[in-house]
Amino acid sequence: MTGGNDGAVGRDGTAAPGGRPGSVEPLLLGVRHHGPGSARAVRAALDAALPRVVLIEGPPEADALIPLAADEEMRPPVALLAHAVDEPGRSAFWPLAEFSPEWVAVRWALDHDVPARFIDLPATHTLAWGTDTAEEAAGEPEPSAAGADVRVDPLAVLAEAAGHDDPERWWEDVVEHRGAGDGDPFAPFAALEEAMGSLREVYGVGGHDRDLVREAYMRLQVRAARREFGGGVAVVCGAWHVPALRERTTVAADRALLKGLPKVKADMTWVPWTYRRLARAGGYGAGIDSPGWYGHLFAAPDRPVERWMTKVAGLLRDEDRLVSSAHVIEAVRLADTLAALRGRPLPGLGETTDAVRAVMCDGSDVPLALVHDRLVVGDVMGEVPASAPAVPLQRDLTRLQRRLRLKPEASERELELDLRKETDAGRSRLLHRLRLLGVAWGEPAVSRGGTGTFRETWRLRWEPELSVRVAEAGVWGTTVLGAATAKAEADAVGARGLAEVTELAEQCLLAELPDALPTVMRVLVDRAALDTDVGHLAQALPALVRSLRYGDVRGTDTGALAEVAAGLAERVFVGLPPACAALDADAAEEMRRHVDAVHGAVGLLGETAAAAEPRDGRKGLRGRWQAVLGVLSARDTVPGVLRGRAVRLLLDDGVLGQEEAARLMGLALSPGTPPGDAAAWIEGFVGGGGGGMLLVHDERLLGLVDGWLTRVPAEAFTDVLPLLRRTFSAYEPGVRRTLGELVRRGPGARGSVAGTGGGLPGFAPEPDAERADAVVPVVRLLLGLDSEENRLAGVGT
Repeated sequence: MTGGNDGAVGRDGTAAPGGRPGSVEPLLLGVRHHGPGSARAVRAALDAALPRVVLIEGPPEADALIPLAADEEMRPPVALLAHAVDEPGRSAFWPLAEFSPEWVAVRWALDHDVPARFIDLPATHTLAWGTDTAEEAAGEPEPSAAGADVRVDPLAVLAEAAGHDDPERWWEDVVEHRGAGDGDPFAPFAALEEAMGSLREVYGVGGHDRDLVREAYMRLQVRAARREFGGGVAVVCGAWHVPALRERTTVAADRALLKGLPKVKADMTWVPWTYRRLARAGGYGAGIDSPGWYGHLFAAPDRPVERWMTKVAGLLRDEDRLVSSAHVIEAVRLADTLAALRGRPLPGLGETTDAVRAVMCDGSDVPLALVHDRLVVGDVMGEVPASAPAVPLQRDLTRLQRRLRLKPEASERELELDLRKETDAGRSRLLHRLRLLGVAWGEPAVSRGGTGTFRETWRLRWEPELSVRVAEAGVWGTTVLGAATAKAEADAVGARGLAEVTELAEQCLLAELPDALPTVMRVLVDRAALDTDVGHLAQALPALVRSLRYGDVRGTDTGALAEVAAGLAERVFVGLPPACAALDADAAEEMRRHVDAVHGAVGLLGETAAAAEPRDGRKGLRGRWQAVLGVLSARDTVPGVLRGRAVRLLLDDGVLGQEEAARLMGLALSPGTPPGDAAAWIEGFVGGGGGGMLLVHDERLLGLVDGWLTRVPAEAFTDVLPLLRRTFSAYEPGVRRTLGELVRRGPGARGSVAGTGGGLPGFAPEPDAERADAVVPVVRLLLGLDSEENRLAGVGT
């Protein structure tokens, strides 16, 4: 690829030494989006040409935002965000990293006091065209294009023509590894323009007909700039567009292409972006595979391979891997050797990755995956100045983030909150309110530090798209509190089912929305009074009861909520026995889950004042629920899985003794019971948490199950096997192993062997004093009872 350049135009419009692509205005610098080699080449070309104005591919509505790029608080990667005013969800991003040629051009213009303008099709038209077009305009994979029917990657075509099978590696060799001072600063643009011209002769617009409209608008803007400045115009755009911008067309023809374009009112601002969202794997059409690697290549002043290996070593050391400076030296040598063997000018990402795997990771891909995630892709997140335009809701969110010291970060992290502390309680309120607004910055996680209503664990990660969600939520209010309140009230009125309203009541308590709670409660009472489906009532009760617990730590009055919950529970008690009759297997399993949920809810609700045991001798809420379980356990029309579950719950509560539970199991597993019904009863009784240990510690129940199983006819065994396997496969491996050992000994030997000490340790009828005494020294040591001070004071004796 060669260029036909015989001179460059300086700021005064005269020929400048060094040459440039083409002999006439304008100076067209075709680039690859987010290419550090292109970025360096753009900077060198602008330094040599010294243009009077710099035109950049991007939405012209962002011209007013260009000065913010010089703000000290602006740190790429960032993105221009455009969204429709009346429909904020209709949006488009134009991401820019520090190694993006467009960003380099903007900063060069600001540093040299040269006007900079965006010349792509306005976002007002792009957004009106729809999401797909918005994404294309926001950053097509330059210099990539699509064929009329089959997508064609120009890089792949050019690489294949040069004898390479890897387009990315070819691009690294010819562009990214080209130093800033390697010869003529305009030569790479001339070569790329000639190559793209040849490709467009073959593929035309590559199937993107709307590129014709975009390029027509860009040509009009270039003409206007030339008239205004009289020459010295430099254009930085995707290399695919350069042949079209060089093409001679009439003004009338270009304006005809723009006639009648759809329009929407659009707003634009800067928002933070991340390396992870810049990556192609993140779904970005113009993304690159290795933004972290490209950022390193662009920022490294010299010796990029050595500096990269040092970064990798630091990361692996932080992860407690043994990596020394000798590993770094050897990895650099291996990367250089691989590059020489493969005929490459310098080691690329492939060579450095292979060297890291062999030298620092001992051939393992596990630590290498960490290197790829943390360094090759990276978790870098940009920042924008506070003076950037933003919707009022975004400004309030930013204020709260600073007050609560809760900084958005691109990397995922866990946040432990103690709700007894004011700052942590404020963080919890903010995250719950944002979730209610659809801004999923944080997701609740299981706490590692313990349980309790005063403790919360969140998993946080800020994604750039959340800026759009904040803009969308702005229709509900100008503050996070006001917007969440309005959204909760609207969701309550529009809720389809009772369960949705109870979950919303729970969210209102978690987010502390006292102004929304009356509306939610009114809707809840109305829906509960009209809903007669026991399944719906049972599904709604747990969330409602959970909400009662938040009043203790959050100081919320939940008296009205307790009354509604108690009334809802009473209706479940009345309607549950008839609703459990004549159910098929799937319906019975679903009802079993409802029974478990109601049982847990009643256990919590029984602790509240509204459900306390009455003093006149009548049964309290818990007693009435246990009576319902007793009815379910003895009614033949109730499916076996529900009868077995009712017996298990009564046994756990201490209402049934071991003897009575064994008697009911014996009846359920009697020879007259169909095998399928008996297997369902077993699933209900021993399924779920603790069922395996129940069989381990009560060999009578295990003997009943074992004896029934041995009596199942061969023709019925395959029918009951899936139920049994589903039940017993949920047990922990140690429990299954112990059950297997107990069964292996046989029904005749279980009790006698255990009694003689010949069975499994710990399962004899009486405590083993010798084994218990063996742990006493360790316990005393843990409790500090054998310390010198305690011995002198007589403690523990």
